[in-house]
Amino acid sequence: MAKTSNQSTKTPGQLSQMWSVYKLTAREDKSSVVWSIVIFIAVVAAAVVFASAAFPGNVLNLVIFSILGIMFGVLGVMILMGRKAEKAAYSRIAGQFGAVGAVMGSQLRRGWRSAEMPVAINPRSQDAVYRAIGPGGVVLIGEGTRSRVKLLLEDERRKVNRVAPGAPVELLYVTNDAEAVKLPDLSRSLYKMKRVMNRAEISVVAKRLESLGMNIPIPKGMDPTKLRAQRR
Repeated sequence: MAKTSNQSTKTPGQLSQMWSVYKLTAREDKSSVVWSIVIFIAVVAAAVVFASAAFPGNVLNLVIFSILGIMFGVLGVMILMGRKAEKAAYSRIAGQFGAVGAVMGSQLRRGWRSAEMPVAINPRSQDAVYRAIGPGGVVLIGEGTRSRVKLLLEDERRKVNRVAPGAPVELLYVTNDAEAVKLPDLSRSLYKMKRVMNRAEISVVAKRLESLGMNIPIPKGMDPTKLRAQRR
């Protein structure tokens, strides 16, 4: 019985997980199937044409390059589906509370410091502000409705200027209007910012901003999305 239980709870292998992601992505984005086929055929065809032109009449090299073409074709499809899967995941969580935090916690790299938890939140509207510190300065990112989250952003800007005077502060809006930064483009927008702070300055500013903590008017550790106690 124990053996059967272990088998039933065994996690799926890497190939099984990749196939699941492929099916989910294909269902979300129909064009991904077409592009996968095009990329695979193009890579294999390029390998065969190269082998035929560079080594005419050499069957062994043709076979070797065909195998390499298949391998690189599969790799190209995997890269494409990975990006398509990421885009589909962003589309599913866009507009939900915590979406910005999910991106910042999993995607932000290259010298940037950030956290999944917001530094300020309106418990009623669930508008939130997230903070990232990096080469582009201190970036405050508003999530929610622009007209409401603007007040939170300006309040956080004043706090940053008080604790770390002189530190450049930028505001970004991931909100429900046409001028806002799209969720899939958030990390790219940060990376494209002009470099205004070096590594040492980032470290100093980050330590100073740690004293601000979180501006959330509820007990620390409580889930902001579950403010009302459940009735039993």
